[in-house]
Amino acid sequence: MASSLILHKRIETTVAKAKELRKYVEPLITKSKTDNTNNRRVVFAYLQNKESVKELFGIVSEKVASRPGGYTRIIKLGNRLGDNAEICFIELVDFNETMLAAAAEKAGKTRRSRRGATAKKEDAPAAVAAAPVAEEPSAEVVEEVAAAEEVIEEAPAAVEEVVVEEAPAEVAAEDAPAADESTEAPATEESTEEKGEDA
Repeated sequence: MASSLILHKRIETTVAKAKELRKYVEPLITKSKTDNTNNRRVVFAYLQNKESVKELFGIVSEKVASRPGGYTRIIKLGNRLGDNAEICFIELVDFNETMLAAAAEKAGKTRRSRRGATAKKEDAPAAVAAAPVAEEPSAEVVEEVAAAEEVIEEAPAAVEEVVVEEAPAEVAAEDAPAADESTEAPATEESTEEKGEDA
């Protein structure tokens, strides 16, 4: 698992295994900071893998050179479906690019104290006087805003007119079919009576 962690920089495993792996791999990473034959042989005795030793003494040791310890991070993911074991990622801290970017952004923000507040108050009138004056809007912009306001004011009135004009027509349209049916029914009865007399 230590070789896999060094080669892949992040592996998924159970929390118990990750905690044991942390104890196993962090001293090896510390040894890799000083690249000499003895340290390479000691690390190879633990890892038994040429590629992982090469990766550890090459790429990993350069990234962790300034870090005094704590080279790995465990991120819990929840429980596994089959046996309900706690699952996690264990990763090398210096190789997670998203967290490094977030840390750099957070470090870039400066913290402001209140000690310089009196000096800032004295400089405030000068800063206000030096501030650029906002430009007045052009005549075209003023006309466009006025036209838009007129349209907005006229919109509710136009909607009310449309509703009032359409409402009586709809009511008349609904009543009309009922009147047609009543007039048609007697006509059919008369026609049947006439047919009966003829027969």
